[in-house]
Parts: sequence; C-alpha cells; structure tokens
Amino acid sequence: MVRDLEQYSTWRQGVAAALRNYRGGVDAAGLLDAATAQRIDRTLARLADDKLSVAFVAEFSRGKSELINAIFFAGYGQRILPSAAGRTTMCPTELLYDPARPPSIRLLPIETRAANLSTSDYRDDPRAWTVLPLDVTSAGAMHDVFRQVSETRQATVDEARRYGLYDPEDPDLAGTVTADGMVEISRWRHAIINFPHPLLEQGLVILDTPGLNAIGTEPELTLNLIPHAHAVLFILAADTGVTKSDIEVWREHIGAGAGRMVVLNKIDGMWDALRPAAEVDAEIARQQVHAAQLLGVAERQVFPVSAHKALLAKITHDADLLERSRIGALERALFGELIPAKMDIVRKRLSEDLQALDGAQQAMLAARLRGIVEQLHELKSLRGKNRNVIAHMARRVEGEKKEFDASLFRLQATRAVFTRLSTELYGTLGMDVLRDHVLQVRGAMARSHFSSGLRDAVRVFFASVQAELEESDRKIAEIHGMMDAMYRRFSAEHGLAITLPPTFALAKYRAEIAGVEAIYQKQFGTATLLTTSRVVLMERFFDTIASQVKRCFKAANAETEGWLKVVMAPLESQIRQYREQLKHRQTSIARIHEATDTLEQKIDAFEASGAALEQQKQRLSALADAIGHAIHTDFAAAA
Repeated sequence: MVRDLEQYSTWRQGVAAALRNYRGGVDAAGLLDAATAQRIDRTLARLADDKLSVAFVAEFSRGKSELINAIFFAGYGQRILPSAAGRTTMCPTELLYDPARPPSIRLLPIETRAANLSTSDYRDDPRAWTVLPLDVTSAGAMHDVFRQVSETRQATVDEARRYGLYDPEDPDLAGTVTADGMVEISRWRHAIINFPHPLLEQGLVILDTPGLNAIGTEPELTLNLIPHAHAVLFILAADTGVTKSDIEVWREHIGAGAGRMVVLNKIDGMWDALRPAAEVDAEIARQQVHAAQLLGVAERQVFPVSAHKALLAKITHDADLLERSRIGALERALFGELIPAKMDIVRKRLSEDLQALDGAQQAMLAARLRGIVEQLHELKSLRGKNRNVIAHMARRVEGEKKEFDASLFRLQATRAVFTRLSTELYGTLGMDVLRDHVLQVRGAMARSHFSSGLRDAVRVFFASVQAELEESDRKIAEIHGMMDAMYRRFSAEHGLAITLPPTFALAKYRAEIAGVEAIYQKQFGTATLLTTSRVVLMERFFDTIASQVKRCFKAANAETEGWLKVVMAPLESQIRQYREQLKHRQTSIARIHEATDTLEQKIDAFEASGAALEQQKQRLSALADAIGHAIHTDFAAAA
C-alpha cells in the first residue's frame, strides 16, 4: 500500500516537474502572460492538493475500527484506533496529514450542532475546536488520545432533540432515557486526526464513521464526506449477515458503483476445528453470495475477512493466520482499483489542460513566425527597388496601421459590453445572491414548523439556485458568443490565426447541486409527516446543504473569474504582437528609405529571428511532449 501510494505520489511529482519546466520555457519565450501563469498555477495547485479518500461505513460493532487498524496501523504493534465490543467511534473521524499543522487531534464540540453552521463551515475556525497534541513516538499515548472519539456525555432529552440526536417517536431511542430524563450523546461532533503516517503523508484520507444511525443524523456524512469518497468500504458481520438497516443505508447513501466494496467481516466466528475446512469455506462462500444478492452487487465486490485475525497476524508475523484472514484480497482490490481509477480522472483533466495550454502557446509563436515571414517577404521584395517603391510600401503599412487602429476602437466597445455582461453575470452568480436565498429559507423555516412549509422552503431554494446558475450560463454563453465573433472578425480583417476563446459552462456545478438535492429528497421527500425531531434534523440538514451550495458557488465563482481573465487574453496578446510588428515594419521601411544599404542587414536580422522562433517552437513542443509523457507514464514505472 505504501509502495502504491508512493508511486502515485511520484507520478504526480513527475507531472508537476514537467509542468514547471514548461512554464520556464514559456517564460523564456516571452509568452508567460497572466492568464497562462494562472492556468499553470491552478493545475500545479490541484496536483499538490490531490487526495485519496477511503470511507468505512457500518453499523456499530461490525469491526470498522479494527479493520482500519488491520489495514493501515498494524505496524505499530497494537491497536491505534479504539476497538472493542459495542460502540467505540461516536463521531465521524478523519485521519489525514497536513504538514502545516503539528500532530494533533482536533475535536468539534457537539454543542455546535445548535448553530446554523455545518462542520465544513467550522473547518477554518480554530476557535471552534478543542486541540490535543499527539505524541507520535508512543503508540500507547496515541491510543489514549484517540479514545476521545469514544467519549460521551449525558444530556437532557430537550438538548438531544435540539441537536437532532433524539426522536421521541423512535421506540429504540425511547428505551435509552434514564429515570432522571437523561440520554447519552457523543461529546464531539467531528474529529480530525493529523497524523504523520506514511500513507497519510502520501495524500490518503481515512474516514471512520459512527454507526448507521449517524448516516441519517449527521448531514456532513450524508451530503459531503461519503458521496465524495473515492472508495467506500461497507462492513457487514458474517455472524449477523445483511440486516434491513444495512440494505436501507446501502441503497440510500452508498449504492453500487466505482470504488464501492462490501466487507463481510468476522469470518473467524465461522471457523470450527470440528468441521472440515472445505465445509467452512463453502459456508463463507454462501454468505458472500447471499450478501451480494441482497445488496445487488457482483460477488467479486464482497470480501470475506477477519479484521481481528488480520491485525493479530500482522503484529505476530503469523503468515498462515494472515492468509486465513483473507485481508490480502481486500487490500489488493482496494488499492488496485482506487489508485488507477483516480489516476484516470486526473489524467483526463491534465490532458485537457495541456491541450488548451499548448494550443494557445503554439498559436502565439505561429503568429510571431507569420509576422516575421511576412516582413521578410516585404523586405526581400524591396531588393533593387527605387525610393518611390519604398515610399509606396511605407504608405501601405501606414494604411494598415490606420485600419488596425480603427479595429481597436471597435474592440474598446466590445470591452465595454464585456464589462457590462460580466457585472450582470455576477449579479446571478455572486455570493451575495446565494446569501439572500439562504436567509429566505431560514426565515421561512422560522415561520413554519409544518412539514409542507419546510419542504416548500427547501424546494424553492433549490429551484432558485438552479435558476441563478441557468441565467449565469446564459450570460456566459452570451459573452462567449460576443468574443467568438470579435476573434473571427480580427482574424478575417488582419489575417491573424487566433485560437478561438475557450468554452466554459456551469453544468458540473448544476449537476453537483442536483446531486445534493437528490440526497435531501431521499432523506425527507417521501414521508408525509415530520416529527418535531425530524424537523430539527431537517434544519440541521439545511445548514449543511447551504454550506455545500456555498462551496459550490465559491468554486463556480473562482472558475468563472479565471475564465473571464483568460477569454480575452489570446486576442489581446495577438493584438500586442501585431501592433509591435506594424511598428517594426514602419521603422524598417523608414530606415531603408533613408539608407537602402541597410536592407540586407534587416533581412539577415529577420531571418535570424525566424530561426530563433523556430527553435523556441520546437523547444516548447518538446516540453509539452514531456508533460504528455509524464501524464501517460504508468505510475509504477514513474517510481
């Protein structure tokens, strides 16, 4: 696992190094404008921040934490995450490594559920978290600190209902109330463990979830963490099989698909020294087939394992026990599918970025070369000509300059329209617009605690947000159409081979918000009536919905801003080059007019410039090819 992630990290570093070399080549060629630099920097930042997330989901007492210990932390010679009978992980727990922070565990108090903020909203607020240092030199000390994720406290029923953690209509929860009206709740809402483990240092993020009931009550899990995980391991217990709640959670929150695996844990409970091994294996195989049928997945997606025996075998170096635990098949499938699937996504995006980037640079160099070729043709045509012919040539260049200046006036008018449309675009896509929609929903929720009123408020919110994005898309299309026409006009009038402006749309953000709405509908759209606790839970869900949509809008704003900066850049770069070429032509012809003996010197100088540009073009092509080679290199070969 460490080797695979190191190889993947090495592959990313190789692509980043090739991209930085390309940037240096572009800069040396004098082509590094703000738009190009922004595009390269954004790609480098994505590569540097690339993460692989694996979520472990199950009902309590299925062995999630033990499985995480067995797969990732057996090298410490003991359990790192708390694992025992009953519930041990009481809050969603992320294990990751951020070198900017010291080793620690950050704990978000459960009381934050009373505010109109999601867990994501608190991530960058250090005041909200309780931070405990982590002694990475002592496995025992780390284990003691990690036990914080198991901490609980007593709360009144009203307090638990206010946090969306108690539903009086649920008969299972009613039995948990003590004689003095108290219930047990988690002390923490969320935990983030910053831990310099070799796998985490390579960009792996592990998500350990509480029991299945938390999937429905913790919006951050339902709307963000689990849907965005690159791999989800759904753990069942061989002794209990697939329960009704297992099926519901699988269908509503996980579902079959890429990176989704089912783990049939605790097969050691089926081992029996009084029965033939073949008979035990056949029974495990039947359980595997039965689980696959109930969940609607292929049998190869169900992995029978014994996490406990795998951990024990790794700690005691018992190869036979490790083989019987069957953990190896799960590990090979997890990393054998996870990393290549993630690489395919990254490769596709990088290839698209490279194509757009190199296309723009090659177009710029081609324009420079074309200008030099035209000037050379012009100068060579003056050989043996008298001063009247040269004067005529000067007048013709002056006429071209006047036509070009007239085009620039039209461009100024286009810029004014561009500015107006950009302002209108932010009138529908801006964060202020989203804030107003969120406030409207919260106001409607405060006025109505009836099921229909709450649902209507959220339905209107999603419809309004999608309408804003649709209107933004229309404005983007209008801007693109206007710029496309301007590009074509300049190309036709002045013979410029300009790469047309890049296309852009907000479709992926609209789809992302539609996905959030679909999850919300699964959670609250079918029931005809909502209990008081469900109303509180719906309000908590809306906090996370608002946070998700806000994050989506921020990303859309950032990408739109980048596109608006880039969309005019190729044309403006070509205009600057063309203006410089006209000046050079005027200067050259004027000097030749004054002293015809400089003509051959000018021709020699332009031929040398043309040769230098050809070399630059070849050098940039080679650097772009190096990026393409790095992108498509097999990651095992890159290590």
